[in-house]
Amino acid sequence: MDTQTRHALKKDTFAQATATSVGWLSGHRSSVVRWAIVAVVVIALVVGGLIFWNVRTTAADTALGAALDTYGGTLAQPGQPLDAGIYATAADRSRAANKEFVAVAQQYGWLPEGTKAHYFAGITYQELGQTASAETELKVAAGSWNHELSNLAKLALAGVYQQTVRNQQAIDIYNQLIAKPSETVSVNVAQLDLADLYAAAGNQAQAKALWAKVKDGDKDGAAGNIATQKLAGKQ
Repeated sequence: MDTQTRHALKKDTFAQATATSVGWLSGHRSSVVRWAIVAVVVIALVVGGLIFWNVRTTAADTALGAALDTYGGTLAQPGQPLDAGIYATAADRSRAANKEFVAVAQQYGWLPEGTKAHYFAGITYQELGQTASAETELKVAAGSWNHELSNLAKLALAGVYQQTVRNQQAIDIYNQLIAKPSETVSVNVAQLDLADLYAAAGNQAQAKALWAKVKDGDKDGAAGNIATQKLAGKQ
């Protein structure tokens, strides 16, 4: 077959395929247009959602950062004027930070930054002696999908339970943390806090058993050192 014949056949095949495609489009014009519109709308929604998420995440991160700056504010020295960012007492600082954390939690509660704000709101409520509000906020943070944050909130919540003489609830949480520790709350930390609870409740035998376990499991670490001092009665 010569070159001229091959070119002619290719043109005929292309022409036939084009005609078939045009015919199909003509018969399905409304469906094609409808699906094209749907595709454009879906793409627009996805892009818009991503932009909205990024904007809100940035705003939440900024707001949480400002609240943390307040929480880390300077305490005034005797005779020092109370300029912006300087607080007369730790309670004043916690009160100011708490308002900001609560605002962030309310506005951005569905974002990770909002969950962190719930945790810090709980911590500052606890520092202010408002245990009921602290419990509410810490329970929200404890339910987070973020295991690291969840464990921190559970540890603080156990402290609230102990503070309000609900020792069994605190014990249950400490045992949960021991069973499922994290980088933020290790087994040793949970065991030391549980041992302190037992000691405060007058159950010295269980407290000493936990201190001994921590001492043996962390011989060269900080937790082991604390447990050793506890057993020696130095703390």
